[in-house]
Amino acid sequence: MSARQYRRTTRSIQVIVTPTYLEDASEPARHAYVWQYQIRIENLGAETVCLRSRHWRITDAAGRQQEVTGEGVVGEQPVLGPGQWFQYESHSGYLATPSGGMVGVYEMVTEGGECFDVHIPGFLLESPHEARELRPN
Repeated sequence: MSARQYRRTTRSIQVIVTPTYLEDASEPARHAYVWQYQIRIENLGAETVCLRSRHWRITDAAGRQQEVTGEGVVGEQPVLGPGQWFQYESHSGYLATPSGGMVGVYEMVTEGGECFDVHIPGFLLESPHEARELRPN
């Protein structure tokens, strides 16, 4: 089964997220579930940008939220010229429920000093430990 991808483009910056449930790192008996996600940031535009900071909102299936903010991503503040991309992997931290979701924003700055937000697509954190059912409309 191939991993589900989520995409969103803001001002010619495309963000592609691929989340993966980490069975080996999770402990369902202790209500501790974790996901890895791979993110690829592509500059489809004509201006060079730098990823300055990030802001995440992580929500579990019970509606509990965690906010995560910080400079750059994985210790870097990548600079992306036209046609360039940057890819990294990180993880959700532990959630107390077998599913949830994440959404976020990157703060970018142009060479001219203009700051703007790039929206990270909201994505689901799904595990095999939660029964799901399809409901007819």
